[in-house]
Amino acid sequence: MADDVGNLHSQTTEISPVGLYLVKLVVGNVGTPGAPIVSLALTVDAPSGHVSGIAEINQAIIGGQHRFPVQGNIYHTGFGQDQLLVALHGQFVASVPPPAIGAFLVQFRAGLVVDKSWNGHGGFDYLNTHVDNVPVKNVG
Repeated sequence: MADDVGNLHSQTTEISPVGLYLVKLVVGNVGTPGAPIVSLALTVDAPSGHVSGIAEINQAIIGGQHRFPVQGNIYHTGFGQDQLLVALHGQFVASVPPPAIGAFLVQFRAGLVVDKSWNGHGGFDYLNTHVDNVPVKNVG
């Protein structure tokens, strides 16, 4: 136990059967003009499979930036080369563009398929934006 002290910040983001760890991901076609990109900073509770953290959507349009909490679960495929299926959901407040006045809640959902190093592919949707089969890259 004493040997583990001080190793908390040096843990890798590779899947661990026990513990709590942080993973940072970018989902989307980075470099494609106008494409929505989702950045995720997630805390993974390996024993329970629960995931929670912050999502940030960036898109080069007016009102295209949103930052909000997300949560979800991790499921293992359980056959062949083990992959993780990550299901996330969250919501954020969007403002109605002028001249109208008001705001409304937007539902966000994401589904990712990643390997042990948290790289793979996935998709997400919010408002009228639906993005499928884009790269998921571990940037942590």
